[in-house]
Amino acid sequence: MSENTARSLRGEVYYANTPELDAARRRCEEACLRFNNARNTTRRQRVEMWRELVGDTTPMPAEAPTQEEDEALFPNDGHVRPPIYMDYGTNVTLGKGAFINCGCTIIDTCLVTIGDRTLFAPNVSLYSGTHPLDPEVRDGLRGPEMGGEIHIEEDCWLGGNVTVLPGVRIGKGSTVGAGSVVTKNVAPYTIVAGNPARKIRDAPRHTNLGETSGAKAALERDGQGIRGGV
Repeated sequence: MSENTARSLRGEVYYANTPELDAARRRCEEACLRFNNARNTTRRQRVEMWRELVGDTTPMPAEAPTQEEDEALFPNDGHVRPPIYMDYGTNVTLGKGAFINCGCTIIDTCLVTIGDRTLFAPNVSLYSGTHPLDPEVRDGLRGPEMGGEIHIEEDCWLGGNVTVLPGVRIGKGSTVGAGSVVTKNVAPYTIVAGNPARKIRDAPRHTNLGETSGAKAALERDGQGIRGGV
């Protein structure tokens, strides 16, 4: 890895339009196209394409005799609905059971982590990269850039069209209201909304809504189980 690329991952000032980084973005663009344009795919195929996209070299398990049994081999892989757009892919980690709905954009100049069981509504944007405010320094595509890591912890829910800016950490169990722009850290178990996002209230805890609402009992009466994925 070059020093310029290492600087980008550390969030320091660097230059994005170098042969090394151009090649990395082209690889990701091609992998995104394969993932987004795939049709009638199995769970195995989607997991395989996602791992290619993010550079996950974990060996795939041997294929099971039936499709249902084969799907059960991937309980910890996240679920991603296309289309999705990323710069590099290799700077993104997706937690166990996490779900990304369609239209997500991740500018992964720096590391972007998405925690276990975290949910994204459509059109969530995570921007870990940014540009200088000085227009002479910015200089179109010839100037330097910089960034900051984004960390979204476990059990969060980001509503539709949420934007998260560089250097932000969203604490576990938090909810971000639709259309919000998150410019600073969010404390765990907090509900925020707005532009810029501000605290609305604490997140409710231990409500047992599935049981108290009767929804779980209805599911059991229907004789249906919860698949936990799409």
